[in-house]
Amino acid sequence: MLLPEGKDASTVESFVQSLEKKGGKKENIEVVSMNMLPAFISGVLETLPDACMVFDKFHLVQSLNKALDEVRIRERKGNDLLKGHKYTVLKKYDKLSRDKKSELDDVLMMYPGLGEAYRLRELFLDMFSVVKLEEAKGYLWFWCDMAMDLKIVPYQKFVNLIKAHWSGIIAYFDKRVTNGVLEGINSKIQPAKRRARGYRNIKNFINMIYFLTAKLKFDYPLYSL
Repeated sequence: MLLPEGKDASTVESFVQSLEKKGGKKENIEVVSMNMLPAFISGVLETLPDACMVFDKFHLVQSLNKALDEVRIRERKGNDLLKGHKYTVLKKYDKLSRDKKSELDDVLMMYPGLGEAYRLRELFLDMFSVVKLEEAKGYLWFWCDMAMDLKIVPYQKFVNLIKAHWSGIIAYFDKRVTNGVLEGINSKIQPAKRRARGYRNIKNFINMIYFLTAKLKFDYPLYSL
């Protein structure tokens, strides 16, 4: 089960109720992919106590990027050379153009604190290429030790987040599920919502969602005159 975005435990309950109305059974839900909101966690524990919680890796990386950006902001104070490099720093290194890589290399060399934080972020992302569960556990624990030893405050907070949600984070390497499908669908829905400047009728909005995301086929018969 991929848990949709929401803000409280009722999101879980309403999702399960909707599933059961359509003939589904909550007892058949074995895995829940979700973010780390406390209300979501309590909602799943209460409504789906036998399901395995898997914390979505994209939300985890998002939290790490926020920590990296905090480091950048601290370094940015009084240092004009860091101006305009926010998205260069936050983007994965192998996704940068050759020119941007050169710029980033210069920036990280001039600001070693930011360089250490960036190196740690790249090492963390490498973890998702680890195939075996036990190796992933060891890698993540080793990474946490490195982050704590460097005493980078935003990263120390991130390590505490990991340790507080350890089982659900490690479960990803066993279950290999993410919210990527929902995120992709949502990326199509939100632009349509903005273009229409909202929908007065919820049915029209639902129809538009089906039209954009359900891969409907419109094979109308052709008649020759």
